[in-house]
Formats: sequence, structure tokens, C-alpha cells
Amino acid sequence: MPQNHPTAPRGAGLAPRSIFLEGRFGRMFRNLAPFEPDPASLTTLAGQMPEPPDPGTEGGAEDEGLDGPIPAGYTYLGQFIDHDITFDPVSSLQRLNDPEGLINFRTPRFDLDSLYGDGPNNNPFMYDQTVDGGKTSFLLGQNEKGERDLPRVGSPPSLAQGRALIGDPRNDENVIVGQLHLLFLTFHNKVVETIRAEQPVLSEDILFEEAQRWVRWHYQWAVVHDFLGRIVGQDVIDDILSDDQYAVLGGKASVKRIHLQFYRWQCQPFMPVEFSVAAYRFGHSMIRPDYRLNNGTPEIPIFTSGELREEHQDLRGFRPLASDWTIDWSRFFEIGDNSSLQRARKIDTQLAAPLSDVPATNEPHRLAERNLLRGRALKLPSGQRVSRAMGIEPLSDDQLALTAISDEFLGSAPLWFYVLKEAEIQTGGASLGPVGGRIVAEVLLGMLKGDPFSYINIEPNWEPFLGQNPQDFTMGDLVAFTLGQGTQEDPPQPGGCQQPAGSKGD
Repeated sequence: MPQNHPTAPRGAGLAPRSIFLEGRFGRMFRNLAPFEPDPASLTTLAGQMPEPPDPGTEGGAEDEGLDGPIPAGYTYLGQFIDHDITFDPVSSLQRLNDPEGLINFRTPRFDLDSLYGDGPNNNPFMYDQTVDGGKTSFLLGQNEKGERDLPRVGSPPSLAQGRALIGDPRNDENVIVGQLHLLFLTFHNKVVETIRAEQPVLSEDILFEEAQRWVRWHYQWAVVHDFLGRIVGQDVIDDILSDDQYAVLGGKASVKRIHLQFYRWQCQPFMPVEFSVAAYRFGHSMIRPDYRLNNGTPEIPIFTSGELREEHQDLRGFRPLASDWTIDWSRFFEIGDNSSLQRARKIDTQLAAPLSDVPATNEPHRLAERNLLRGRALKLPSGQRVSRAMGIEPLSDDQLALTAISDEFLGSAPLWFYVLKEAEIQTGGASLGPVGGRIVAEVLLGMLKGDPFSYINIEPNWEPFLGQNPQDFTMGDLVAFTLGQGTQEDPPQPGGCQQPAGSKGD
């Protein structure tokens, strides 16, 4: 959910235009002129983007017309990924035009810093001191009813207290991403138990490092082959991540390699503003107005107007898990027969009605307006300019249907809106289109390429070995392995227990 992401990440406003300057933020298309329409035109456009109010009962005809094919959990997996690659210890509610933002934060990587923090030696409060002296396993918490929750300050806390003791506080900003963070904590602990059972002689340090590697690499695989596969399509992934063959004595061998066309860097990956401020904000259009968390809950709104006063009022976070709100993940990911699965909204130019009045933010309260104005402030090029730079025929003015708002939109559309409209027209909202999909795929895969400790750099042909269908490992498999849904018989060994030298984690 976006309620605590009203603006761009720190340093984004200072993304360099020079090809020689690369900081934490940068530009994929440095030579393209910015598109800076009148803010009033953007405000008018934002006012046309909300979907109709609550369309009715769960699974009704109106819902079916607004829902896409992607399970609802991937909306929040996308948010979890965002927090992993844009770690920021400062509240995102603060003003974000900070020049130190270019140099004070980590290079984007899929290393789960948001989960592990600085490891058990430097962040001992996050680790369970009753297990291996706090060296291997995460501390888990409970709410007042004894249901599993994130570990929190001052348990049992009141409604307004009890902030989570986790590696990135943003992962507590709503109930669903908080429970997803808890799922990954539990996944790590289950991996620790699995390794300990198979190799009981390992020291605590090696056990933690090996578990961390298993978790990171399975997560990286799920990001590439499950999340991205649904969002951009497998053809795009196969074009970027492909086999490189080479001759060896007696024949040929091959390794997986990542080939990028538009996302390039000289020393280390940067965060492109075309991605962070436009293309990756496709997830805002996937948010449903409400969710059922399990069979015992009604549809719960993502948030309501005004302050949070009642335990079961809405899905806002930064508080203990409300009683009876433990998530049934079969409602969010494909597990079992999918009979209770909720779908995300289509990727299109309509946003759920509650996003027109986001609480706990500065003006404007409409999320669409904030996104559009942020793109203008950061001098993003138009969607048409980016499309042409990528060699893709842009959408026509008739398809975009913006010129009735202002002549400024003749031949030019804000990049974020363009990405959503492209998905709406070219895929029916089932996935991103050519421009948006390529940007998102190249940036996420490019970050994997830029991480010296990712599986693609350490063991390029590595495949998952946990779950019932390891080579097709999905979030559903991660849930089933972690929570014991299904059987797990003697997972194959990954080939040694030593973490590559220099790996982060402690």
C-alpha cells in the first residue's frame, strides 16, 4: 500500500543527467528532454483515474470486470521487493530532496537487507536469543491473542504502540506486507531447521550464512521467474536472461547470462528514476479497495478516512496484528485449488477509490496526483519519447485520450500514465506492455547482474531445490514449504555450505 510513500525516495530529485555522474539514483534515458506540463493539467488527469466506488460483493460481476489474472499477493510482493532494493532508514514521510541521498545508502541489490538488517552480531534485537545464542534464527512475535506476529516493542502493546523490530520499518506499514515480512522471517527459520537436521555439526555462524544464502537465492529466483514472469511475460525474461554457449574440450557448455539494452552503468547499479518514479509504480493500479484475509474475516478496507481508532477498522499497519487476522495465503498466492484466491486489479489507468484520499500524507491526498506531479518534478521524459528511444511504436493520441484535458498532451503523456495505458490497451491489463515491461525487467534483472553475490554471478545455472516443484519454484511453493502445507522429502544438497567470501549479512 502506498500510504507512506507519498514522494520519491531520498535523492531521486537529484538524479544526474550527465553520463559521467552515477549516484544512488540516475536515468536510463539521459538524453531525452523532460515533459513538464502545467500542474493543473496533471491534477485534472488524476481526477479521472479513480475506479468506481466499491463495486460490490467479493467475486461479483463488477469485481470480475476490474480484476486481472495476477493473484493479489503479488501486489504486496512488489512492495516488499521495492523496500529491499531502496533501503532507506529515514521515514518516507519526511521531505526527500536530500543531496546526501545520493551517497548515503546502499547499492540496490536483492540481498534482503530489509529482512536481515546487519546480521545477528550487529542487530541482535532482531534474532531469537533462545536459539543458538541468537546467532541463527529470527525472533518472532505474537499479538495479545497468541497469534503469530512480527516482534514488537512493548508487547503486549496498545493500538498506537508496538512498532515492529525488523530490518526495514516500512515493512510494517500495512497488514499484508507486514504478514509477508513475517512469512520470510519464518521461511528463514524453517531453512535453518532443515540445514541443522541434515548437517548438525555446522557452527552457528556457518549455519546462519548457509541459511541466508538459501533464502536469498530462492527469493531471487522467485523475483525473476515468478513475480517478473507474471508482470512482464516470460518472453521478455528469456530475451534478457539467456544461455551463453562456449566451447570446451569435447563439446560445448553454457551459462545463464543477463543481457541489457537500456539499463547500463559503469561501476555499480543505480536506481533509475524512470523505474522508481514511473514504471515500477504500476503496482498502485493493482491494489484492491479491500481484502479478505481468511475465511473468518469480511472484506477489510485498505484504509478508511480519519485516524485509526478501532482494532479491526482497516489494514493500516505500525501496530500489532488485529485478533483473528492471520493471513490465509491461499487467498493471495496460488496454493491448492485456488478456490478462495483473490486477484489483483488489472494494470490499467484506474486506481482503487480509497487511493483518492490517502491518510497520513501531505497534500495532495490523491495518489495519482502525487505520482504525476512527482514525475514532472523529476523531469521525466514523456512516454512517447521513451517508446521511440526504445525503438517501439508509441501509442497514438486517440489511444491515450488525453488531448481533451489539454493541448499539452498532444504527442506527449506522463511516463507513469503511459505505462499504465499501454498495459490497458495492449494486454487488457493482464501484464505490463512493451515499454513498461522492458524497463521493469531490465532494472530488476540488471540489479541481479550487478550483485556480485547473486546466484547469477556465483552459480549461473543454479536452480531452487526447496518445495514440491523446485524448478518451478513460486511464492506458493515458498508458503507451502514454510508453513508445512505439503510434504518435503530430502531436498537435494546445493553443493557445499560455505558462503562466498565477502557476502553481506553480519
